[in-house]
Amino acid sequence: MTRHRSISDDRALARPAPAVQLAQEVGVVVRSDEAARRPLLARARLARRRDAPATARGCRGPHQQDDDTDRHQKHHQERRHGHTPLVRLQCTSAGILGNVRRTAPDAPQDGETTIDAVDRQLIDLLRANGRASYAELARQVGLSSPAVHERVGKLEAAGVITGYRAVIEPAAVGLHVTALVGVIESDSVDDPGVEEALRATPGIEDCWRVAGSEGYVLKVRVPDIPALEATIGALNRIRGVARTRTTVVLSTKWEGRHG
Repeated sequence: MTRHRSISDDRALARPAPAVQLAQEVGVVVRSDEAARRPLLARARLARRRDAPATARGCRGPHQQDDDTDRHQKHHQERRHGHTPLVRLQCTSAGILGNVRRTAPDAPQDGETTIDAVDRQLIDLLRANGRASYAELARQVGLSSPAVHERVGKLEAAGVITGYRAVIEPAAVGLHVTALVGVIESDSVDDPGVEEALRATPGIEDCWRVAGSEGYVLKVRVPDIPALEATIGALNRIRGVARTRTTVVLSTKWEGRHG
């Protein structure tokens, strides 16, 4: 038999529970009336559904029952695999950064070459012995010869390794005098041809543009003191050079230091 709900039943359901009335009288903060009535209404609907016949409730067919079973199993599988409701997720900066591919502070920009620890080791080995074979370099860095060949080729193509030179003993080839010459430029003459003239002067091995009273510092190697005097005279005759300051090297403790 189907149970009919009357207006008095609704009023009874809408009436607050005695515990709620008591809490409101003593000033205790309670849930709103709507929140308080929600469990009562749910129990009433459950009771009416229990009393209704099977046809009124709507009997589910086998396919609908299977769908319910599948949804129930899927729900448990999601819970087992760590899927939680959206409201339980907490989005923090650490969680965001954990899913983002990070970039090293010293990551190279476009056009720059990445040099790792193995490349630096190869550079040090080649600076110490530019004639070392790829097989020897491979044994020292723990790579294969083709891998070392590829790495060295990339360093050469990128301009990291600019060339290979033979280091000689200056005195063995007759260069017994070494001097550092500072070039002071003239204030009244602004001639861009100073560097070209310095490059064309014999005996100058190295040239550095420096700050201070001197514009350039040169490393000069010549056979003897008369040759040094001739070189200094040639420097002072260059247009744009006011004067020079020369320091003669007594002995070389180290040169071309590496490692």
